[in-house]
Order: sequence, then C-alpha cells, then structure tokens
Amino acid sequence: MIVDFFFVLFAVMAIGGATAMVFARNPVASLLYLVMAFFAMSGIFVLLDAHFIAAVNLIVYAGAILVLFLFVIMLLNLGRTEKTDLRGPAYGILGIAVAAAVFGLLLVMLRDGHTTSMAGGMGQATIDAMIQSQGAVGVIADPMFRNYLVPFEITSLLLLVAIVGAIVLARQKAP
Repeated sequence: MIVDFFFVLFAVMAIGGATAMVFARNPVASLLYLVMAFFAMSGIFVLLDAHFIAAVNLIVYAGAILVLFLFVIMLLNLGRTEKTDLRGPAYGILGIAVAAAVFGLLLVMLRDGHTTSMAGGMGQATIDAMIQSQGAVGVIADPMFRNYLVPFEITSLLLLVAIVGAIVLARQKAP
C-alpha cells in the first residue's frame, strides 16, 4: 500500500517536472525542473529494486550531465539582453499534436497487448541466473560495452561537440 503511494507520488513528480521543464521560459528554471524529474525517476527505480540504475541516474544524469547543461546554458546567455525565446503558437500546436500522436500510439500498443521488455524476451529466471553469475553491474555493463559501444561513444562525441559549439557561440568577438 505504501509502495503504491510512493509510486504515484514519484510518477506525479516526474510528469510534473518534465511538463514544467518544457513550459518554463527561463532555461535555468527548466534545468532545475529536469533535475526534479530525474530525482523522481530515481525514486521509481528504487521502488522497482533497481538500486544500481537509481544511483547511476543520480550520479551521471542529475550530477554530471545536468552540470554540463547548466554550464552550456550559462555560457550561451553571456551578455545577451534581447529575448531569445523562439516559442510561438505554431510550435505549441505542433508540440500538442506530436504528444497526442505518441499518446495515441501508446494506447494502441497497450490495447493490442504489446509488452516488449528490455530483457529481449528473457524470463525472470534467466535474468536472476545472470545476476547471480555476473552481478547486477556485469549484467548491465556487458551488453553496453559489447553491443552498444559505438552508440555510447557517439553520444560522448556529441556532448563534446555541444560544449565546443557553446564556447564558439558564446565567445565575444574582438573589437
């Protein structure tokens, strides 16, 4: 009963934080709402007994990545006095249409009984046996560094390009 309460609490916090992040006008406030959503997601992972994923979510995403985003946001807003918010009614309508389409697809998938899991069709007994033999970290790290090494490295390269781009955009031109 108490687990259900905390699940609903964390789910409302995650959805509320994500929604507030999208609609916040100030980029720093938007980033803080994203932190709230990440903390709520970590709470959900703890309720699902995925403590390692909850810890990685807090350390990597709420810690390192969001500090990087904050650095880039602060760097891009140096010396700007004009309004840089490009949102308008057309973008709002497009966003609502895309959200409705995704929500509709999710409802269709749930109605038709599509329950794909991240385990790739493995049963709970197989997953438990793998955790017993390799440990929880090994079960996660093995496919990440064997099957998904290239996307992992491409993501780190994209983050590096984002940092360099932010520095180039924020650099003041010499008079």
